[in-house]
Amino acid sequence: MKTSLRASLAAAFAIYATALVCGTASVHAQAYPRKPVRMVVPFPPGGGTDLMARLVADKLTATLGQQVVVDNRAGAAGRIGTEFVARATPDGYTLLMATATVMVIAPALFPKLPYQSPGDFASISLLASDFYVLVVHPSVPARSVKQLIALAKARPGQLNFASSGPGDTNHLSAELFQIKAGVKMVHVPYKGAAPGTLSVMIGETDLSFSNVIPALPQIKANKLRPLGISSLKRSAVLPKVPTIAESGLPGFDVEPFYAVLAPAGTPREIVQRLNRELVKAIRSRDMKGRLAAHGTEIVGSTPEELEKMITTEISKWSKVIRQAGLKAP
Repeated sequence: MKTSLRASLAAAFAIYATALVCGTASVHAQAYPRKPVRMVVPFPPGGGTDLMARLVADKLTATLGQQVVVDNRAGAAGRIGTEFVARATPDGYTLLMATATVMVIAPALFPKLPYQSPGDFASISLLASDFYVLVVHPSVPARSVKQLIALAKARPGQLNFASSGPGDTNHLSAELFQIKAGVKMVHVPYKGAAPGTLSVMIGETDLSFSNVIPALPQIKANKLRPLGISSLKRSAVLPKVPTIAESGLPGFDVEPFYAVLAPAGTPREIVQRLNRELVKAIRSRDMKGRLAAHGTEIVGSTPEELEKMITTEISKWSKVIRQAGLKAP
């Protein structure tokens, strides 16, 4: 009888404990958020990542019932803001609008990175994928990728290209372009996508692999000339611009992405709540319309899918960096 009683009491306690944990998780999920949420953009205002963050922040503000504030913390090609999030309290009130630059390229390029990817983060959702557009200043005598390659070969070391900073994805795109094309150009890093694109517009630099969102208005205004796009298929927003792969560099494929992550250790129920809201936001009709106008492809993913994708991409770019002989600046 005593043994049976103890077993019954143990079973009852287990049921109570499980209910208590589930109930606590439910309370946390329902209570979150109790105050404004900060979404860190590790780049300056005006670039594609910043614009994506502001669109998403507006949506989340409406659905979460608390203000989602965009916080630009630029520097070191995004690594400063990314480290800030990695070290933040894992309570769901500090989020990162991340890109391949900080989650993939930096871990592949920098042996002493102050954060681990994806280990120091709780993946929430992959939002969208994008492409770069190879643009030149109108004074550059090249109207196609093949002509640019020929020009660069005729003037080795004389053409220069802008980037958002050393180790940024558009920097690596240009390095990959040089390797595949067999040309040598000079890298001029800037602190963000917007100033890098501006440098080409005013003729301070000759070309860049620019984010589509800030470049598109300047292309339409004939202040930038597009030569090719970095993805494997053409874009509806620039239908006459060929892919770089079809322009003489087969296999050239660079597709930057936007994703939201939080510090590792963020409660699972908060991650799940944010995932639901983010996927709903990014797939909403108005978001699809606004982003499609910029050539951005809507994705939305589970936390597990995002983490797996980051790990796979780090492996891919690590091989490219080794083959190219690139070293951390």
